[in-house]
Amino acid sequence: MRGGERCLEVFSELFPDADLFTLLHVPGSVSPVIEAHRITTSFIQRLPGAEQRYRALLPLFPLAIGRFDLRGYDLVLSSSHCVAKGARIPQGVLHLCYCFTPMRYVWDRYDDYFGARASFPVRLLMPPVAAALRLWDRATAARVHHFIAISRFVAERIARCYGRSAEVIYPPVDAQRFKLSEEAGEFYLVVSALTPYKRVDLAVQAANRLGFRLVVAGSGPEERRLKALAGRTVEFLGWRSDPEVAELYGRCRGLLFPGMEDFGIAPLEAMASGKPVVAFGRGGALETVVPWEPGNDAATGFLFSEQTADALADAIRRCEANAHRLNPKTLRAHAETFDRPLFKERIAAWVARRWEEFSR
Repeated sequence: MRGGERCLEVFSELFPDADLFTLLHVPGSVSPVIEAHRITTSFIQRLPGAEQRYRALLPLFPLAIGRFDLRGYDLVLSSSHCVAKGARIPQGVLHLCYCFTPMRYVWDRYDDYFGARASFPVRLLMPPVAAALRLWDRATAARVHHFIAISRFVAERIARCYGRSAEVIYPPVDAQRFKLSEEAGEFYLVVSALTPYKRVDLAVQAANRLGFRLVVAGSGPEERRLKALAGRTVEFLGWRSDPEVAELYGRCRGLLFPGMEDFGIAPLEAMASGKPVVAFGRGGALETVVPWEPGNDAATGFLFSEQTADALADAIRRCEANAHRLNPKTLRAHAETFDRPLFKERIAAWVARRWEEFSR
């Protein structure tokens, strides 16, 4: 249940009788609210090892999404970070897309996924595959009547990649899951999938240099490399349940957020717990973190401008020196402006408005 799944949960509540279509579903992996719907999966579901190796099946995703039969529906709401917005929509059906990003693997973040760290066969084969995926991704944007983006940062990418405009409705943080903590905290925390573009390696390197305790909650393909890089003050917990993650937020000194994200729910979860954020100052973090400076009573964290371990370490030093000036109640109040009930109201109003326009 990461950010995309939490948005889907809200959509499932708004449309309790809706059918869900997805490339792949692992039963029990998402909330009961989602699992209660009728779920149709693609042929990807039946391929050997798909649950563990689905990333390697990326070239098949456009074919898989295009084979869903969506006849008989009035409205399609796609929740898309890869290919969902490319579903074939019958004539006379309204298609609204809540877009997490255009396919980042083949646009802005190609090198993070298929660059020097990838195997030689992948580096050899991916350029023509990526070129074909970009063409498909751009062409199928025409199947969407209206886009909504998760951030201004993503709206700009939609304009650049698709030539389309998008309104912005920020994803939700479920503030009620987190208890306000006014304690200083025991360790710095990373809550993240362990994939290359998340740049968890910077947090590990900064912990090694400064000698502070770092706890990493998450799993992914970078886990082995990161563990080899880590010193004695870094602890990897793997995947943790929602209650366990909430408890970690309450005990931490602050959240480290070193990647360039399209939005990022984790900083808001930390703020809902009353904890400051140390974040790379590009992408979605600029829309969620209010940077500290002398006299700014609304500050919620500390930004660094270069994506290096040295710059992150400097920002952590600033956090150590000034975090006591941040009011935990102010941090929580800021997070609550992104709260789940507000997201639900905004999405419902947007869908209703677009449906009324379409039905005239």
